[in-house]
Amino acid sequence: MAISLRQLEIFEKVAQCEHVTQASTQLFLTQSAVSMAIAELERVAGAPLFERRGKRLLLNDRGRKILPEAEEVVRRTRAIEQFLEDSAGEPRGVLNVGASTTIGNYILPELIAEFSGNYPDAKVLLTIGNAHQIEHALEKGELDLGLIEGIPHSGVLDSTPWKKDELVVVVGKGHPWACDGAASVEMLGNAPWIMRETGSGTREVFEGAMAGKGISFSISLELGHTEAIKKAIEAGLGVGCLSRIAVNRELEHGWLVEIACPLDLKRTLSLQTRQSGYKTRLLCAFWSLLNRHKDI
Repeated sequence: MAISLRQLEIFEKVAQCEHVTQASTQLFLTQSAVSMAIAELERVAGAPLFERRGKRLLLNDRGRKILPEAEEVVRRTRAIEQFLEDSAGEPRGVLNVGASTTIGNYILPELIAEFSGNYPDAKVLLTIGNAHQIEHALEKGELDLGLIEGIPHSGVLDSTPWKKDELVVVVGKGHPWACDGAASVEMLGNAPWIMRETGSGTREVFEGAMAGKGISFSISLELGHTEAIKKAIEAGLGVGCLSRIAVNRELEHGWLVEIACPLDLKRTLSLQTRQSGYKTRLLCAFWSLLNRHKDI
């Protein structure tokens, strides 16, 4: 069984007008084209949908049954057509954005609020995960745009540097290192570290910096959320290394103390899209906003 949208449109109009001539006039079709469409629909249906009373066509019980369904299909199709037509102008629709933890929790909320204020018919759905998870979801087509911390690893995504960031080594205010505010290579190697999980951009940058100085270290506690790590450090459970963006508030209030050390902890935050992917007007508008906040 194959029913076309055009047949449903004609069926709907004939049901409204109860007359082929009036329906054909409103549809800008010939009477024969309308009659043929109804005849074909009834052939596919296996039985008449109208009662013929002279020149009038009145719905029978089967026709009345399917009319609401046909009207709904036509209505939804017109809504899709209207959306596609409108979205070629003002950005609208739903944009799926994925971001690494630091970006998603501490940078994007304010930018999404700004974007929503500029485009009330647009909606940004934010997914937060580690860098590996965001890249994988973007590759699979589950996301329209990704923002990650650290080194991009995907060979099928385009990465664009977006912002500068740096990690800082931090301890709780009661930690022995807090007095001097500094740590040697030996101290770093002996410290009980509280870290993010494997796949985190923050952890990857930290591990690279430690390896660059030839420092072996041990992880005493692994947590999947930055806020949990900060609370564990405040409680004196160990030493952490987090983005300055993520710990800025705690440093200002003295809940955490920054520790000077010989590690190179600078990193780049990047925007990622699929290679050769078509950028919709909505994606271009959000990309433009991100670029206005770019500092590289």
